Amino acid sequence: MNLSSRLSQTVQEHGKKPAIVFEGKETSYYELEGAINKFASSLTELGITKGDHVALVLGNTPYYVISLYGALRAGATVIPINPIYTPDEIAYILNNGDVKAVITLDLLVPLFEKLNHVLPTVGHIISCETPPSDQKQGVDVTQLSIYTKLKSFTRLLELGSVEFGGPHLQEDDVAVILYTSGTTGKPKGAMLTHKNLYSNAIDTANYLKINNEDIVVTTLPMFHVFCLTVALNAPLMNGATLLIVPRFSAEGIFNLVKQYEATVFAGVPTMYNFLLQYENASIEDLKTLRLCISGGASMPVALLKGFEQKFKVMISEGYGLSEASPVTCFNPLDRPRKPGSIGTNIVNVENKVVNELGEEVPTNQVGELVVKGPNVMKGYYNMPEETAHTIRNGWLHTGDLAKQDEDGYFYIVDRKKDLILVGGYNVYPREVEEVLYNHEDVVEVAVLGVPDPNFGEAVKCFVVSKNKDLTEADLLHYCKESLAKYKIPSSIEFLEELPKNTTGKILRRALKDQVLQK
Repeated sequence: MNLSSRLSQTVQEHGKKPAIVFEGKETSYYELEGAINKFASSLTELGITKGDHVALVLGNTPYYVISLYGALRAGATVIPINPIYTPDEIAYILNNGDVKAVITLDLLVPLFEKLNHVLPTVGHIISCETPPSDQKQGVDVTQLSIYTKLKSFTRLLELGSVEFGGPHLQEDDVAVILYTSGTTGKPKGAMLTHKNLYSNAIDTANYLKINNEDIVVTTLPMFHVFCLTVALNAPLMNGATLLIVPRFSAEGIFNLVKQYEATVFAGVPTMYNFLLQYENASIEDLKTLRLCISGGASMPVALLKGFEQKFKVMISEGYGLSEASPVTCFNPLDRPRKPGSIGTNIVNVENKVVNELGEEVPTNQVGELVVKGPNVMKGYYNMPEETAHTIRNGWLHTGDLAKQDEDGYFYIVDRKKDLILVGGYNVYPREVEEVLYNHEDVVEVAVLGVPDPNFGEAVKCFVVSKNKDLTEADLLHYCKESLAKYKIPSSIEFLEELPKNTTGKILRRALKDQVLQK
């Protein structure tokens, strides 16, 4: 079984119900299956064969779902790419990933025209039509150097066969290559097999009890692995309905949840912060939600408690990474949830905390989190040394510092590379951030280590406040009540907003670069 065959099974069971709702238009499971078959058959007619690499440079639209499952059904390997990446970033992934076809929005066609001379392997650029109201001034495509490569997504659907069967897929075949953010260098392509993705989607759906009665808000970016598994694949495997949101806004989410009586919302902590801070919101706005899911970054306990208290809906925080398809842990729904914890092992996945020698450490001691299970990637594309360093003795080394309590719940302490050493003492940024998030005037906070001539490193803090009169002295005094002296920030800088990536994750690296440039 794989994502493609399971979807066909779901169609037989729930064919008439909506699979997708996008901007008021419903697409049934039958209609979705037909579009997927047509697109898959047209890809095959273009010469895309089993194992060829196809890139999706798309935002959250039905195009994405059809393209993803159509390419998988044709036997291709899908490479999702963030459409707001720079031209150089996109070109690097397309070349490093040996991409033969790109599926993108017509608005991005000029970008590929500029990149054409550096994309020797790309033979087809499939253009998805945006509504006339969203289009910029038209481009005469017949004058473009990529004209012979351009294909219309709509036309391919018209020409495709609804009876397409597709090649036989092995569970060890690579289904998706996800390029990591590359915070430590050039992005690496994590090869996820059909078994990796299918097992994680099914195990996540079952763990969170996602079923055919659920209506899931899909506002996380579809090119990101958190959305791919939790808010796209897992719901489709069990017959749920996706409410596809092209761009997140607090007001838009509240309106959508009320209009469609959504039952599940998945987001990163920044999204929950925006929802909590929205002035006109009340408990009535999210009353149909049975579950909120958080991942992508650690959620401050103060934010979690504040959101749950205001909206009376539980947040289940989990943990994952691209190399694990991504989910390894979630707070369980049938046992007590522990604020600040990423929960316990999901079924079929094992987590443990180890020291530098790979030996499991005692309860409540900090070490590196490592993972084993059917969800762990095959390796990095064309990077055998990186693969051997990351997967050792069958265990995926996450690079995250964690601890496990006596009940089997895991807690992320911080990224291994973000650990701050102040005069030989360990300072975990998250510990300082948690203290500051408890201050009533603090909206967002990020803590990092900066060079210090006396202690090696010092604690630097960036804060977004809703009180313009709040001072550095106020917060330093507040920190002294809860933190040891060496953990107290050496300086606090106030910003209008913190830099974030497309998923809403705060970018500590961008802040550190800003500090080093001064």
